[in-house]
Amino acid sequence: MNKSMNSDFLNVMNERGFIHQITDKNNLDQELSTNIMTGYIGFDCTAPSLHVGSLIQIMMLRWFQKTGHKPIVLMGGGTTKIGDPSGKDSARPVLSSENIEINQNNIRTIFEKFLKFGLSKNDAIMVNNSEWLEKLNYVSFLRDFGSFFSVNKLINLESVKQRLDREQNLSFLEFNYSLLQAYDFLHLYKNYGCKIQMGGSDQWGNIVTGLDLIRKKNSKQTFGFTSPLLTTSSGAKMGKTANGAVWLNVEQLSDWDFWQYWRNTEDLDVIKFLKLFTEIPITEINKLEQLKGVELNDAKIILANEVTKLCRSGEAAKKISTSASNLFNKIIDDEGLPTVNISKPEISFINALKDLNFLKTNGEARRLIRGNGAKINDIVVSDENYILKIDDFRNGKVKISSGKKRHGLLICS
Repeated sequence: MNKSMNSDFLNVMNERGFIHQITDKNNLDQELSTNIMTGYIGFDCTAPSLHVGSLIQIMMLRWFQKTGHKPIVLMGGGTTKIGDPSGKDSARPVLSSENIEINQNNIRTIFEKFLKFGLSKNDAIMVNNSEWLEKLNYVSFLRDFGSFFSVNKLINLESVKQRLDREQNLSFLEFNYSLLQAYDFLHLYKNYGCKIQMGGSDQWGNIVTGLDLIRKKNSKQTFGFTSPLLTTSSGAKMGKTANGAVWLNVEQLSDWDFWQYWRNTEDLDVIKFLKLFTEIPITEINKLEQLKGVELNDAKIILANEVTKLCRSGEAAKKISTSASNLFNKIIDDEGLPTVNISKPEISFINALKDLNFLKTNGEARRLIRGNGAKINDIVVSDENYILKIDDFRNGKVKISSGKKRHGLLICS
């Protein structure tokens, strides 16, 4: 590898495509190459799971630790109550403290797969900004920090400017988000020696606001680092599909559907995703880059297996990879497919498709069936009023398919 920088971390980030913007790259590179540094990324608790759109930041923290540094996972128990306007057209729904806590506990399990937590020098730690933000006195906060923030700069932050340019409402509540994120960085700097904030490119303005606050308040230099905001080669937002978000937690998305998302990666994205979302050595990825046409499917399977190993488990990746191979070879009775138990075999084809979460509404199911896109045991059934019967089940199981790539089993117990 031709190293362009001194530090292992920035070299990995550079060769794998993680770098979008860095403040004072040379000084950061020098510090990273000579010291164990502490850096953080914040994650708000707006849902019971993070989705694939957050995976690039999780991988940044993982590489940060693997190259010898100390990651902080900042859970936004406090900022979730405010709502980050970045990339949003309207304010987030206000969640209760109880819902935020439930979401936070669920999200915690994701990071336990990617990071080593503990008391050693570069072990990861997880902190919750509600611990300090909810103790802030508003008047004291304004007195102590208000003079360090420029309204001129705040209204020109990309997240704010876009909403104002589109003449969409931006509440004063959301306007405060950048101030609180800056205060988070200051708190982590003072209490944990944290000198790097990382995030997606949409967080650049918020990160720079935090750097400025620390410089003005403590006369110290800290650093910001953002990754590209990813879209697929067709322009779709990363982590979104026609069926909804691609969640990282198994409770929100089955192992099978998670694996299939990566298996169905567009041809032009495979190599980029292998670099960003797996730990396969670059030399191996360069070999896979030579694959063309149908051979690219091999690289997609490797991508799906490796990401599933990291996010779910090696067992899940192996089981589903085998299931997918079995499907290709027309093996129907396969326990690796998503399953739903039903009490009696007489179920409408429409409900079968909905029970397996292939579709949400009767109308969607009817259109799929009328368009010859739905199958029972690999046979197209175009009757939208079809009722499954005992003869459709083999050893108590029936295979239902939606399109070419979504399959599941109904099990009659």
